[in-house]
Amino acid sequence: MSSGKAYLVGAGAGDPDLITVKGLKLVQSADLILYDRLIPSELLNEARPDAELIFVGKRSGHHPKPQNEINTLLLEQVAQGKQVVRLKGGDPFVFGRGGEEAIALAAAGLPVEIIPGISSAIAAPAYAGIPLTQKDVASGFALVAGHETPDKPSSTTDWAAMAHMPTLVVLMGLKKLPEVVAVLLAHGKDPQTPTALISRATTSEQTVLLATLETIIERATMETVLTPAITVIGAVAQFAEQFAWFSADSTTAGFVEDPTLTLAHPS
Repeated sequence: MSSGKAYLVGAGAGDPDLITVKGLKLVQSADLILYDRLIPSELLNEARPDAELIFVGKRSGHHPKPQNEINTLLLEQVAQGKQVVRLKGGDPFVFGRGGEEAIALAAAGLPVEIIPGISSAIAAPAYAGIPLTQKDVASGFALVAGHETPDKPSSTTDWAAMAHMPTLVVLMGLKKLPEVVAVLLAHGKDPQTPTALISRATTSEQTVLLATLETIIERATMETVLTPAITVIGAVAQFAEQFAWFSADSTTAGFVEDPTLTLAHPS
């Protein structure tokens, strides 16, 4: 029996072409692919005809295969000598629970390799024309998961610190966005801070909703915002209109600006 190995592969964000060359080669050669919900079908079609594909995806409030079962399946298949690709949207170690899987494999003495992917935290702002850092505007950014209730006693996020970051990127937080906005305002974040809500980034369904921190919830309620969506809060968000470069299928990706806003265009 050949020696099995696990590969935790980041598929990138949305657009199947954003996977790395190394990640694609592993998808094409794997015996087994355990894949998540947001993996494009174009990538799965790259698998060998005899490869086994098993869906292990999750969505908010619905986990048909719990993480401990995924870990067990991963360990069993690698132990049987298979080359197993655990294919994840974005990057395996950015809110992808790749760390849990790597720990389980290491504890079992099984080989594992991590293949980074382009996280939506980077890809979505880029495709929306938003530089997360920009000279004289923002020298740093923070990334947080938005599905954790910001004001709960056991929150591990220092929201007071987040309120003072030049740029804040919130992933997986559409349902909790009103609470995120409320806690940032409570900690002194300027209500007029430019805020962009990016839906289905890097795909033909991408839309960018630009407002302020104070008005983003109202604007999101007025528009149809599809998941997955991320939020960028900070002065750099206003570049979204100036640098709206991305188009898909020969049409400009959707851009909706709050008509009540008067935002100074960055120079």
